[in-house]
Amino acid sequence: MTETAEQTVLVLCYGNPAREDDGLGPAVAEMLASSPMAGARVESNYQLLVEDAVAVSEASLVVFVDAAAAGPEPFEFRTIEPGETGGYMAHSIGPAQLLGLARELFGRSPVAYMLAIRGYSFEMFHEGLSRRASENLSRATEYLREFVRARVVEEVT
Repeated sequence: MTETAEQTVLVLCYGNPAREDDGLGPAVAEMLASSPMAGARVESNYQLLVEDAVAVSEASLVVFVDAAAAGPEPFEFRTIEPGETGGYMAHSIGPAQLLGLARELFGRSPVAYMLAIRGYSFEMFHEGLSRRASENLSRATEYLREFVRARVVEEVT
């Protein structure tokens, strides 16, 4: 993929929907799919993968979206800096490591943010979000849409 004004923002959503609120990341991807955002590409998976380094290196901005078992309510939005690339297991990797890998392999590490949505229940083998997590999901998705819209407009003008 070549970088264009139409696809400069990559939203990487991840988590396990079979563990209740751990599915907040994929739930954001589903909400965004129902009404796509101009200038953004949304991807969803159970976890971040080393293979995601390619897409990360091609974006001008990346937003990682995941559930948080602790932290601010309804969500936390913070910058992420590239980290060390060693120490990940098999194909699984964290956001900072993924940014570092994109820089190491492709010479590019875009501006990146973490959208950590507060969850409360992380039971195994139970799909569906808790009521409070669902409320946080709505607020976080609305914030993300506005953030991406502002960034895309800023890059085009």
